[in-house]
Amino acid sequence: MNLTAVIVTHNRCQKLQHTLAATLAQPFSAIIVVDNASTDGTRAWLAGQHDPRLHLILSEQNSGGAGGFAQGMIAALNYDPDWLVCYDDDAYPAPDALQQFTALDLGNTDSAAAAVYYPDGRLCEMNRPSYNPFWHPRKLLRTALGVFTGRARGAFHVTDSAYQGAEALPIDSSSFVGFFVRADWVRRLPLPEPGLFIYGDDVLYTLNLSKHGGRHCFLPAVRFIHDCSTFQNTRRGYHPMWKAYFTYRNGLLIYRMAAGLWFYPVALLKAILWLAAARHYHNKRRYLRLWWQAVRDGIRQDLTRDPAVIIQQYHDDAPAPQSRP
Repeated sequence: MNLTAVIVTHNRCQKLQHTLAATLAQPFSAIIVVDNASTDGTRAWLAGQHDPRLHLILSEQNSGGAGGFAQGMIAALNYDPDWLVCYDDDAYPAPDALQQFTALDLGNTDSAAAAVYYPDGRLCEMNRPSYNPFWHPRKLLRTALGVFTGRARGAFHVTDSAYQGAEALPIDSSSFVGFFVRADWVRRLPLPEPGLFIYGDDVLYTLNLSKHGGRHCFLPAVRFIHDCSTFQNTRRGYHPMWKAYFTYRNGLLIYRMAAGLWFYPVALLKAILWLAAARHYHNKRRYLRLWWQAVRDGIRQDLTRDPAVIIQQYHDDAPAPQSRP
């Protein structure tokens, strides 16, 4: 079985060094590293790596995770893989990940999500696989009830107990951290949309695969580690603020695919919730401008806005101070 790794990196050379070392220790037949115009010495360091399995794509502009994975996945097909394995530069397979994967009966699996953990052994919540509740009436009901009890997320994500299982568990969507996909399906489906830049490209891709009949599964025995300490998102907002634009805009594209006829009521509810988040920012006028741009672009499915401009416009807002009791 030939497996090709696809890793996307941008300005995280130290993390990439750890990730690539863990990757080279695995029996991958080829390893694609897409460097998104890094300026922190990543390219100089990569130039000194000489494993014959390693193949570099050096992009002259930062196309985000979405553009990076699109480039890496199409390039990976040149190395005749049976499976592609995608992950970020701050994630890496556990020492026995590929051994566990190849030992499984994958006859009824077209793509799969690994079980992702933090380096300290805790479950990585941001990489918890999920179901589309609009395709599962019971999960939709539990999700709707969860809106009022604060348990909506748990209603359409795999449970903690699922991580203790041994068998493949059917799911609908997952992240690109420890994402396994048959090469035949990469050829069949559109690549991740580069215009998304960051956030949601993985959920859209895996949802689309499931929508077209792909059998997407969660593999609890296959472990990945995600050292995502640089991810900054709390209940007090996204910081820097520009991350909210891509989360909201791309989120609406996800809801359009997931919710179908329910899209507009769901979009209205989410827009109101995002509007209420203005209280978390010092510069509320700037946030409201971002909110309007993101919602408008998401509704219109407009991916033409230059990410560099968004990042520049909304880069430096600090969180509003918490009130004292």
